Amino acid sequence: MLRSDYPGQFCSIAKSLEVIGERWSLLIVRDILNGHRRFGELQQSLGIARNVLSARLQRLVDEGILERRAYQESPPRHEYFLTEKGLDLWPALIALMHWGDRYSSGPDGPPRLIVHKECGGEVSERGICERCGEVLHARDARQVPGPGWEAAVGAGAGASVSGGRGDGEIS
Repeated sequence: MLRSDYPGQFCSIAKSLEVIGERWSLLIVRDILNGHRRFGELQQSLGIARNVLSARLQRLVDEGILERRAYQESPPRHEYFLTEKGLDLWPALIALMHWGDRYSSGPDGPPRLIVHKECGGEVSERGICERCGEVLHARDARQVPGPGWEAAVGAGAGASVSGGRGDGEIS
């Protein structure tokens, strides 16, 4: 198994990767931003093994990125919400998404876009609305299908742009 720490690397990037650099961590954060808050929703959306998802969720809770809240007592069931620390990952996710769009999108364009809820303008890689110029926070934006959505879905890249609550919003 690969190490998950970076001894001797005295840098904030290395420290950040110790927390969020594991393969599934940012995808879990992405899906929670998109409304998938329950274990089953996350597992279905990500196609991840139950034991791996359980371990990653626990690590993200332990690191203060997620908060677990009970929504049912018997049997116990929980939903996961981003903390302030978790919401602060939004600019990094937006930057990674734009990087992936630039270098990995097919000829039809990106499969998903992030837009400003208020005016509908696209969100730049710096988290700024390209229409009104407002600097945005995760709660100000939502995800919509992009020009490459149909081609990506046809290639098996995902079945739904909407979140677990069916709203397609990053909330």
